[in-house]
Amino acid sequence: MKILIIGGYGVFGGRLAELISDMDCEVLICGRTEAKAIAKCKALTGRARFMPVKLDRADIATALQNHAPDLVIDASGPFQDYGDNPYSVIRACLEARIDYMDFADAADFAFGVSRFDTEAKEKGITILSGVSSFPVLTAAVLREFQKTMTVHSLTGGIAPSPYAGIGLNVMRAVVSYAGGDVKLTRGGTAYTAKGLAESLRYTIATPGRLPLKNLHFSLVDVPDLQILPAQNPDLRDIWMGAGPVPESLHRVLNLLAKTRAVLKLPSFEVFSPFFFWVLNKMKFGEHRGGMFVRAAGVDKAGAPAAASWHLLAEGDDGPYIPSMAVEALIRKRAAGVKPAPGARVASRELEVSDYMALFEGREIYAGFRNDSETDAPIFETVAGSAFDNLAPSLQMFHSQTRPHHWRGQASAVAASNPLGKLIARIVGLTLKTGDWPLDVHVHQDAGGEVWERKFGKRRFKSRFSAGKGKNERLLVEQFGPAKIALACIIENGRLHLIPRRVSVFGIPIPRFMLPKEDSYEYEENGKFHFNINVKVPLAGRIAHYRGWLEKV
Repeated sequence: MKILIIGGYGVFGGRLAELISDMDCEVLICGRTEAKAIAKCKALTGRARFMPVKLDRADIATALQNHAPDLVIDASGPFQDYGDNPYSVIRACLEARIDYMDFADAADFAFGVSRFDTEAKEKGITILSGVSSFPVLTAAVLREFQKTMTVHSLTGGIAPSPYAGIGLNVMRAVVSYAGGDVKLTRGGTAYTAKGLAESLRYTIATPGRLPLKNLHFSLVDVPDLQILPAQNPDLRDIWMGAGPVPESLHRVLNLLAKTRAVLKLPSFEVFSPFFFWVLNKMKFGEHRGGMFVRAAGVDKAGAPAAASWHLLAEGDDGPYIPSMAVEALIRKRAAGVKPAPGARVASRELEVSDYMALFEGREIYAGFRNDSETDAPIFETVAGSAFDNLAPSLQMFHSQTRPHHWRGQASAVAASNPLGKLIARIVGLTLKTGDWPLDVHVHQDAGGEVWERKFGKRRFKSRFSAGKGKNERLLVEQFGPAKIALACIIENGRLHLIPRRVSVFGIPIPRFMLPKEDSYEYEENGKFHFNINVKVPLAGRIAHYRGWLEKV
């Protein structure tokens, strides 16, 4: 198979080339700068054979005659700025009878490829547009939701890692529609919103994994906004956003978008090189990214229903996800499974299972959550579907909705220095070093789940609740005036509790002062075991206790 990639040394095209480098194929790395194409080819390794080609998209017809590829991938863009003849590459591919795919993120461009459907079918050619996370992965997730509910509202967002890097053409596309018209469906009718002028906050939290921090997402112009309502008549509201960081720069874009919309100014695309430079220089924070899709509607019985799908990508794996849809279709083609002829958006070409197969071997994790209003216990609500992976004794402890009493033994070690002892006293976590009989009473009240612990004659209690706002998807434990927002990580049947945010008397504590907890629950010999070790920078150990419990 011979594949021609326009923009082959760019962000998306370059990553696609890396993803298929293990395949037995020939790949033409094309672009206007020959030196960059040559450099990219030299950097690529694997079974695939890479060849640099200097190519301006205006000369695509000649290139197709000279190289006769089996498949053309347009990974250049910005597709919002293709001028008066936006489909020149598609027309050239139809003329040469060569299959085509693109990474188009522009809704109007992707929606418009259907005009070539009849000709493509007559010639036996496949033209697929928008072959990326938006809308292919979004649509696949929507179909999973639809197996159990009728979806009336769909909201989604993508949050790239600050270290992922962003291409100049992507930045141009984003800035070009900031404050400009974005077509979508709202209340069941066509609606025109303003790009980047609408925002929401959301926490991406794949069940059982460490969530991303609560992020600021803003409306972006993606094919989903027009394609999915057209394909799903029950869908009455749709909103798709992006949550780039740092948030400070993101909010500058919000301000520019709102200013342009109010004053009816021309596009700010001229400033895109500046934003491109700044965004690629300001790299700090966690090297993690993700995506979410949230649905609301009614279940098969007609009752209100809500669900969400969360994807988390660690380190350098996340930036490859937008190129994986094209990768999956190329691999299917190599295996003899070719998409049907015709010209269309690629929203129905892949399923979630296709993506999950590509995620294997990478630090990419995904899962669904039932967000419907339920009376599920707090720990189960926060952990989501990963709760089922807990050891049986842990599930028993955390699934109780009525008052319950547990008894066992514990070894405790008190605070290690005067500052630690002071903090322990303030939060009510004063323990005495030694081995003690332990009683734990748990009951529900209006504020959440109350745990009363008795180590010998010493008592202390805390209250657990499901986090809200910036603590969404976290478990909040309150000791006196201190509130600790904890991530519930589930691995090998164990429950690990990782501090993500802390406040004392309502005042947030800086991240570098977060407790360094090595706290987890596990099962041993069928019993519920725990190891709670709370340390604070400068103050050292606040408390450390471990032991076991059995239900009374």
